[in-house]
Amino acid sequence: MTSAIESAVGIDLGTTFSVLAYLDADGRPRTVPNEEGELITPSAVFFDRQTPIVGREALRAAELEPERLARFAKRDVGQRQFGKAICGCAFPPEVIESLVLGKLKHDAGLKLGSFRKAVVTVPAYFNEPRRKATQDAGRLAGLEVIDIINEPTAAAIAYGLERGIVAADGSPRERERVLVYDLGGGTFDLTLMEIDGEGFRAVAVAGDVYLGGMDWDERIARYVGEGFSKQHGVDLRNQPGEWERLMHAACDAKLSLTARTETLLSFSHAGQQVRIRLKRDDFESLTGDLVERTRLTCRSLLKDAGVTWSDVTRLLLVGGATRMPMIQRMLAEESGLSPDRSLSPDEAVAHGAAIYAGMLLHQGAKAFRGLSVHNVNSHTLGVLGIDLESRLTRRKVMIPRNTPLPASVTRKFQTSKDGQKDVIIPVVEGGTDTGEGCTHIGRLAVADLPPDLPVGTPVRVTFQYGQDGRLTVRATLPAAGREAQLTLERASGMSEAELGAWLDRIQGGLAFPDAPPAAALPDDDGPIDLDETQLAALDDTDDV
Repeated sequence: MTSAIESAVGIDLGTTFSVLAYLDADGRPRTVPNEEGELITPSAVFFDRQTPIVGREALRAAELEPERLARFAKRDVGQRQFGKAICGCAFPPEVIESLVLGKLKHDAGLKLGSFRKAVVTVPAYFNEPRRKATQDAGRLAGLEVIDIINEPTAAAIAYGLERGIVAADGSPRERERVLVYDLGGGTFDLTLMEIDGEGFRAVAVAGDVYLGGMDWDERIARYVGEGFSKQHGVDLRNQPGEWERLMHAACDAKLSLTARTETLLSFSHAGQQVRIRLKRDDFESLTGDLVERTRLTCRSLLKDAGVTWSDVTRLLLVGGATRMPMIQRMLAEESGLSPDRSLSPDEAVAHGAAIYAGMLLHQGAKAFRGLSVHNVNSHTLGVLGIDLESRLTRRKVMIPRNTPLPASVTRKFQTSKDGQKDVIIPVVEGGTDTGEGCTHIGRLAVADLPPDLPVGTPVRVTFQYGQDGRLTVRATLPAAGREAQLTLERASGMSEAELGAWLDRIQGGLAFPDAPPAAALPDDDGPIDLDETQLAALDDTDDV
């Protein structure tokens, strides 16, 4: 049994399946099978009457009681509540994810012994609230999440080390520019990486957190469901248990069509049956627009990075959905490259996370202890301010998307009215220049300003965004002798009190008898209500 001190653990917390890996005594990443002997664990939780059940057995139990099943929680991470109530109870998505992590931790502990520290992966296109929620899920599972790493970056680390881009003695090898195409069960990510003997540097990221293999499954399920409705007049979408079974059958059909050119899909409900022979060509027609979405994202990323396909030396495929021939064919046609499928699409991300954990904990092979990993920010960071001419709220970009980290920038603003008592600096992520679609991740206030301060008093705002995801925002009014600072260490999400309350419930077993409990969460609070008279005004003069 490996001791906890020797174990550098990485976890791929996936939408449909999750994987845990560690570094063995030789510094090689190894996947730890779960208690059932499987390398991958379904990210599914069945809330039984005694205790939650996670994994394959959760899916089996849900065939009879689908209302007790929680799946695909990763798609709701960052939201206040999971998409459906379970036994009348509203759950934060990170609570559901924590139960998946808890099983991985428990099962791995049977081999590794007790451990707490782990690196957990997230899609590169996850915003800060989603990253914070993932960290909270780790806390609720009894893990110390020593870092969050992007899934494509983790896959690139596994590729770079397992393919020998880093020499055994740690000396540099030829530089590669790798595009990691990561299409998993529920999310899609692209990352352009530069890899050499000194480290891994992200150049640009793009993606879609609402696109994955489950969307291909749903297209098949809808196709079969429409056939069933035409024959028998029953809409299976109104039958949750049956729809769950149909989605399982659709996933099996998708897997069959990866190896075969056609498959027979048979589905029965209430003594009535539909049999549909589905050809691969028909499947590709049903899902062609989904493939096209990934193609357009590839083009957008290359444009943002200022490169063409001829500048890419390797196209690395990660994620179970990349097994589909339509994906491989599109990428070969689009790039002119032969897609590299040398890594296990299911295990590569967890392996890279384990290697990265070894880097952070100074464990494993000496060849990669001195390597560095440099990321870019996946979403634009900015502040909201007032346009003095239109008096409308506008966004000022502080750190554009795909800026190498760490990054620091200072911009000029000014007070928006005479005698302004406070200056509010709303910190936002993403969105448009009008402020629409922005995610509020924090708010800094410079309070108790001197009386009779004139409009146009300079306000300097500084953003310092670290490699570790910690964002420090500082606002100063030199003329008024006032300054304020806010450190956002992924500060959005559940409060400490909420985390404590849910931790108590999880440790208590989360049993759900037949009588449903009251909902555990209030409705979403909605967007932050801003007092525009306190906002700083935008300044079009030269930046600091």
